Amino acid sequence: MAAHRRSAHRKPKQRPLTGSAARTAATLALAGAATAGSVTGAGAAPAEPAPTATQVRAKVDRLYHDAEVATEKYNGAKEEAATATRAVDALADEAARRTARLNTARHALGSLATAQYRSGTLDPAVQLALSSDPDAYLQRASYLDRAGDRQNGLLRGIRRQVSQITRVKARADQETERLAARRAELREHRTAIRTKLADARKLLDTLTADERAAYERAADARHGGGASHADRSADRAPVAAPNSRAAQAIAFAHGAIGKPYVWGATGPNAFDCSGLTQAAWKAAGVSLPRTTYTQINAGTRIPRSRLAPGDLVFFYSGISHVGLYIGDGQMIHAPRPGAPVRIAPVDEMPFAGATRVA
Repeated sequence: MAAHRRSAHRKPKQRPLTGSAARTAATLALAGAATAGSVTGAGAAPAEPAPTATQVRAKVDRLYHDAEVATEKYNGAKEEAATATRAVDALADEAARRTARLNTARHALGSLATAQYRSGTLDPAVQLALSSDPDAYLQRASYLDRAGDRQNGLLRGIRRQVSQITRVKARADQETERLAARRAELREHRTAIRTKLADARKLLDTLTADERAAYERAADARHGGGASHADRSADRAPVAAPNSRAAQAIAFAHGAIGKPYVWGATGPNAFDCSGLTQAAWKAAGVSLPRTTYTQINAGTRIPRSRLAPGDLVFFYSGISHVGLYIGDGQMIHAPRPGAPVRIAPVDEMPFAGATRVA
């Protein structure tokens, strides 16, 4: 009986399918797999379509603009870092000079103390009573009083020098911290610039050769034409300027036409936008600050209706671009990476203000 129950619970053997039965099973398995695949795919997000050439061009323009904003911040941080470096160096020199004076005073005090020790420490009244020559003693006592005054003066000088050195070192510590902060900003802005320019290049690489050429032509048109236009512009007669300094600045800018845009560059072989205007006015004997957002306050602000050759013209709400006005609605500027210094219309970018330097 037990054997019968065990045999009843045994699994029947599976016979292999053959012929039409096998073909039917395979068909059902394939159908099931296809159904499972379609169910799985239904939940997955569809792939994003590749950006159009127009979208790529817009993104590239935005990246170039953002890179220029970061460039001006980099220029400002670099200028502040240079100022902080000079301050740290000056304070270090001052601390060294004061320390030398302190050491001299300490040496003088040590010499005076040694001389007093060697002279003895008898009470002055006893020395007077025992002296065979009271007049000579009184003269020596007067000298000792003067030596005591000198000692007190040396001590006061030492205390003053120590206090001054402490203050100088505290200022040096503050400037060192400021310098470290500016250097950190430099690294941050440098990374941002390189990242944005690299992203722009990657996007441009997604365009076909014809699309890339179309983008470059459109960008050149917005920024005043291609290199051939820039070369021809250099041969123009000098633009009449209101004074000799403005004329010198314009002449320098004309001489820079065709030179490449390089972020952070101030010449003589490459420029960014504020580097060009700074160098142009430096050639005229005028020192401008380094960045667009400081150059706009380096002279007298004027309305657009009063523009004259030599004025600085600024663009975008963040004051991130600058050019040198040369008259007839034109300026000379360093546009962007890949576009050399050239003549361009002032209307090509959102106007933000103008400054008359001299």
